[in-house]
Amino acid sequence: MTAPIIVFDLDGTLVHTAPDLLDSLNHCLASVDIAPVHENEINRIVGFGSRVMIERAYAVRQRQLAPGQLDELQAMFLEHYTDNVPGRSHPYPGVIEAIARFQDAGYVAAICTNKLEGMSKSLLSALGIAQHFKAICGSDTFPVRKPDPGHLLSTIAMAGADPNRAVMVGDSRTDIDTAKAAGIPVVAVDFGYTDRHVREFEPSRIISHFDELSVEMAEGLMAATAA
Repeated sequence: MTAPIIVFDLDGTLVHTAPDLLDSLNHCLASVDIAPVHENEINRIVGFGSRVMIERAYAVRQRQLAPGQLDELQAMFLEHYTDNVPGRSHPYPGVIEAIARFQDAGYVAAICTNKLEGMSKSLLSALGIAQHFKAICGSDTFPVRKPDPGHLLSTIAMAGADPNRAVMVGDSRTDIDTAKAAGIPVVAVDFGYTDRHVREFEPSRIISHFDELSVEMAEGLMAATAA
C-alpha cells in the first residue's frame, strides 16, 4: 500500500530562514542605495521567493525597478544567499522530533516550497536534515508553483506517496490555498512569515509549536476531509 505523507513548506515553517533572507535582500538593496529592510518588516516581504522579495522591498521603499534590474538583483541575491548557507538559519523547535513521530507511524515526509530547488537542497543538506525527506521540490521543480495545487500534488507523486492520505504543514495563505485547492488538509503554524494571522485563511488546524503536531491529529484531519 502507498505510504501516507506529511508535506512541509520550508521558509517560516520547517526552518527559520528570515535572518539570512534578510541579509541577502539587504545586500542587494545596498548595491542600489536603498534603505535596508528591518526584521519587523520581514512578514511583508517573504513568502513567494527571491524575485517577489525584491519587488516588495522596492514597493515598501516606494522605488521603481528599471528594465532588467530585477534579473540582476535576483542573481546577486542568489549568489549571496548560496555563499552563506546555512548562515543563521535553523529548524524550528520540535520539528525534527515531529517528523520522526510520523516516520515511525509509516509516513514519508517531503518539502514543497517556493524557494528554488537547488537552494532548498543546499540549505537542508547544510543543516544536516535533508535525509528526512523523500522529495524536496522547489519553485522550479515543476512547471507550476504554489499556490497552484499541481505543485503540491506533484511533490506527493515524486515522493511516491498517496495524495488521499496526505497533510500539508505551512505558514501562509499560499500554503493554505494550495492545500485546499488540492483537497488536502492543512495545518498552519502561527509563528511563520505572514503579515496576517493564519486564522484568517481558515486552515484545518493551527499550531504554535511542533509538539502539538501529532499523527492522531493528521489522521483525524484526513478522515474529516475524506468524509
